[in-house]
Amino acid sequence: MTTTPAKSDDPGFWIILSFAIACGVTVANLYYAQPLIGPISEAFHLDISASGLIVTMIQLGYVIGLIFLAPLGDLVENKTLILTALCAVIASLAISSFAPTASVFIAASLLLGITATATQMVLPVAAHLAPDHKRGQIVGTVMSGLLFGILLARPVSTLVAGVIGWRGVYAASAVAMLAVLVMLAFTLPRRQPDHTLNYGKLLGSMWSLLRTTPALQRRTAYQGMMYGAFSLFWTAAPLILLQPPFSLSHTVLSLFLLSGAAGAFVAPIAGRLADKGHGDALTIAAIVMVAIGFALVWVSGHSLTLWVLAGIILDAGVQMNMLVGQRTIYALGADIRSRVNALYIALFFLGGAIGSALSGWAVSHGGHAKVAMIGLCFPAITLILFLGELSRRD
Repeated sequence: MTTTPAKSDDPGFWIILSFAIACGVTVANLYYAQPLIGPISEAFHLDISASGLIVTMIQLGYVIGLIFLAPLGDLVENKTLILTALCAVIASLAISSFAPTASVFIAASLLLGITATATQMVLPVAAHLAPDHKRGQIVGTVMSGLLFGILLARPVSTLVAGVIGWRGVYAASAVAMLAVLVMLAFTLPRRQPDHTLNYGKLLGSMWSLLRTTPALQRRTAYQGMMYGAFSLFWTAAPLILLQPPFSLSHTVLSLFLLSGAAGAFVAPIAGRLADKGHGDALTIAAIVMVAIGFALVWVSGHSLTLWVLAGIILDAGVQMNMLVGQRTIYALGADIRSRVNALYIALFFLGGAIGSALSGWAVSHGGHAKVAMIGLCFPAITLILFLGELSRRD
């Protein structure tokens, strides 16, 4: 295969920075709708109990894209693939911005989720370019950009919507994605994978990889639970905090959502610790942090401070667990890296879709206490699964 620069060398600061920016700006499109489901639902006359469907469709679209598009990174030239996907993202955002009906917007949301898998085409390229002894650190750095995109998307969309409306959020993102497209056209190196598969065999091989790779199975199950907790919290939080007794303004809500970005700083640190063999300890710490986050929600009452702490701690735990999982699966082999990454992300996003779907029901049937009760189930199941793995090792 051909790559630039050589795999044995560090990719270089500017390439890694451009990857981090591209991942952050692209993945943010999956999260702009979370704090906007209220005004979007009002615009299209959707009931609040069905409002979670908007976020769920985006996440299901992302799963579809991960299964059918992201594995192409093991088959076709990566730069062409990524730039083509980014063009499709821009088109999806344009449709979302001008959607005249709920059905058109939901269809555009599904398409946006499918095409935003460009992010998961960039990450394996970063892992491929990284030398083995620094893979966790470099992937962690790129992941920081991705995580900042995830965590900043909600406050940014809230602020922008407060000025130019929710449709303006999607229009502004289309402009930002055009800038990303131009940037990667200059910085993204070409990579032609070595392969003997056609597209049909490539997709067929994914089931075999999942069935025969225990490490992939385990890390996917852990992150599926953790990401379900993440999506439940961040989809439910705006619905609760915009209502009495909090009744936050859009500005204050955006500041609350911004606080969660602090969790992104854990990724490079977790990457270095994972490189040193501390993956088990990081996994336990992540599970405990997510549980603490929902415990704080349970006792929050009227305290916005406890909600802020819950968001920071929960986000840090989820991102830590994700980084450990990605480092584990990237070590399985360069020739299958795009496929195992696609399986990992796709399957744990199903957990996220479940969390989002439960959010509207939880808020309308018990408020923050019901959200906390359901949320605590996710880390509890993860802990049981992980302890089972540890016992089998002994």
